[in-house]
Amino acid sequence: MATFPIAFEKMSGTGNDFVIIDNRTLRIPPEEQPELARKICRRMFSVGADGLIFIEDSSKADFGWNFYNADGSVAEMCGNGSRCAARFAYRHKIVEKKKMKLETLAGIVEAEICEEETVVRVKMTQPHDFRLGLSLQLGDEERPVAYVNTGVPHAVIFVGEEDVPVKTWGRKVRFHQLFEPKGANANFVTLLPDGRLKVRTYERGVEAETMACGTGAVAAALFAAIQKGMESPVEVVTSGGGLLTILFDVFDGPVVENVYLQGPTRLICTGNLTAEALL
Repeated sequence: MATFPIAFEKMSGTGNDFVIIDNRTLRIPPEEQPELARKICRRMFSVGADGLIFIEDSSKADFGWNFYNADGSVAEMCGNGSRCAARFAYRHKIVEKKKMKLETLAGIVEAEICEEETVVRVKMTQPHDFRLGLSLQLGDEERPVAYVNTGVPHAVIFVGEEDVPVKTWGRKVRFHQLFEPKGANANFVTLLPDGRLKVRTYERGVEAETMACGTGAVAAALFAAIQKGMESPVEVVTSGGGLLTILFDVFDGPVVENVYLQGPTRLICTGNLTAEALL
């Protein structure tokens, strides 16, 4: 059983917020972690977050993690979470060099603390399973949908300046039979007049719109290149108003390589969890 107090930090990556715990001593066993995530990530009743990250030892990289969505489900990868985890590892001297490797269920992620140490860039795992030519009935019309796995599965729908009902449409996409059995995150993408993308994401495991999604921003940028002719780097404005930069090489196929996600991180607070955080 976990014993309290438990030291933690809360960090945000362009509005995606996470509770991070150094668990290299295995103080919190894996079987207890999902329930802890569900309780700690509750807003108003506990710390509140989109996800809970346990920093763990790794035999394959500088460190590893166990990452849980707010509902306690396991996520293979999280772009903004990996950026926050890298800054946490550097801050706490888990890794003393600015370039490091993180082991995730989606593979090894390379991270780099930039010159401005609040800015972190990660090299994403290889995007795969591109699916073009899909469509879904959303609202009053059939809308084209593209799909790719950027570490986790994402559906991308380009929309105009309309006020998209993200929760309603997102839930329909997320649980659609096209994406069974695991479902897909749903990204609604607007091409802005200044050449940037505006991306609103309904995330699996949170089951709501989040203020940012790194893997979703990457998926949106890749299809903006493949389908709309945009070139790297692509800048993405998140729901929370933050700015993410995605760099990549795209080839016919489509095949995409050397995908990087860069943006700011923010240390919100440090503290100790008490047993009452779980009530």
